[in-house]
Amino acid sequence: MKKIVLFASICLFFFGCQKELIDDTLVTSDPLSRTEIDQLILQKLQSENEFWWYMLNDQVIWSALQESDGILSVGYKPRDYQNVNQTIHQIDLQSSEWSAAREETISLIEKIAAEENLDFSRDSDIRIKTNLPVIQVKNINFAIVQALRADKSLIRYAEPMGYSIEPDVNLSQLKSSSGCDNSPSNNINSNDYTTISPNATQPWTFDGLNVPNAWAYSQGDNIGVALLDTGTSDDQVKLRSKYDSGQSKNRYIDPQSTHYTAGWWWWQSATLDSPHDQCGHGTQMAGTIAGPRAGGGSTVGVAYKANLIPYRCVEDVVINESSEKDGVSDALVDAANRNDVQIISMSLGDIISSSQVADAIHYANNSGVLIFAAAGTSLSWTSWYGVIFPAWMPETVAVTGVTDATNYERCAYCHDGSEVDFVVAMQRANDDSRTSLTLAQSGNTPSYVGGSSTATAHTAGVAALIWAHNSGFDKTDVLDRLKLASENYPNRDGSFGYGKYDALVAVRGY
Repeated sequence: MKKIVLFASICLFFFGCQKELIDDTLVTSDPLSRTEIDQLILQKLQSENEFWWYMLNDQVIWSALQESDGILSVGYKPRDYQNVNQTIHQIDLQSSEWSAAREETISLIEKIAAEENLDFSRDSDIRIKTNLPVIQVKNINFAIVQALRADKSLIRYAEPMGYSIEPDVNLSQLKSSSGCDNSPSNNINSNDYTTISPNATQPWTFDGLNVPNAWAYSQGDNIGVALLDTGTSDDQVKLRSKYDSGQSKNRYIDPQSTHYTAGWWWWQSATLDSPHDQCGHGTQMAGTIAGPRAGGGSTVGVAYKANLIPYRCVEDVVINESSEKDGVSDALVDAANRNDVQIISMSLGDIISSSQVADAIHYANNSGVLIFAAAGTSLSWTSWYGVIFPAWMPETVAVTGVTDATNYERCAYCHDGSEVDFVVAMQRANDDSRTSLTLAQSGNTPSYVGGSSTATAHTAGVAALIWAHNSGFDKTDVLDRLKLASENYPNRDGSFGYGKYDALVAVRGY
């Protein structure tokens, strides 16, 4: 995987590399510092090109729990069960086999807690997931972590949910840079859009993909796209009462929420947040995928006749809180279980993986859903790294953004790497403020939006065009069409995969 800067520079950015690299072979119950944990994670990112918690020892897991919200995600299975990843969508968690495995896992935790004289309660300290073979545990100690991770025939993983690497920056600045700004843009360059009937705004990026010519054959009719993001704005009528207006009649939007309030309220709450977008990023992606072709000058989406099922499952584009990982995994499973969803678009992620989210990725992928994931986030402080989680998983289709230069120049804050499958020109080569255009939080005036996130939303929309025109296709057929229509196919570039694609060729096949 291509790295944007040298590992030494990464260390300097985060914590100065004041110590020698940490050796994680010695295991004690003494917790490591956040700096030491981060250093070990970055070592694995450098050497393995991705990070999973199983790569580090019990002491690191225990330490990460101390430095986060203390919640451990535990994946279990019957002792003789094989190939969970391949069959997870078929598992009956209420069967005697799986119920027994779950009970054995909980009993193991209770046994150690009793031996250690912990004030531990099954009712208050354990949450049982009903849609995945996972339990979540808090109020535990080092001995429980060791016991769980040692029993590999029963326990698939036991890892901290809420730990994240973050730079030493003001949290309000971090929130703002996490894609959470969707105000209407003043002084939009006249070369960045075309006005089309019935007085709708078509972003310049659509021309690079040949989307307008593809519309002669398909507009995404009867295809459902699930958008996993920050929700959609209640104040944007083009994503509420006027979603099926103009030339986008006879379709629907079905806003959902799998997001609880963060912190301990997430653990205790029985009430989900509303689907309302409090960040802005989800509204931008929704407008890009399927904004209506309607009047008033608002932007049209790539698949302007597709159905949209937007999920509010995160607060911003980084999946780093326990409640967000829970929300994302729930949204993936829920979308996969709907018979009106063919495509999932995920313009979010992190450089730290989550096995619970990976479980849900396997679930959705096995269910026949085509999953697109952004190769990077909108954060400047993560752009030093290559492709992030979950886009690095082979079960997802990784997309990134480039400028409109002819030489595949990575756009600002975009990521690249060997796992990238497709790219979209999202940014003017001579001006990184001129990106694509989409729906703002309210009103008809568009907002600028770019990055790997928007490239992913574009590609999810094109996939809907392909599927609508070829109703007998499955996800493999749709993906093959995208490959066939790409510049590098049948070869792959080490940083940009199959490269840019032509939507018209992808839809028609020639």
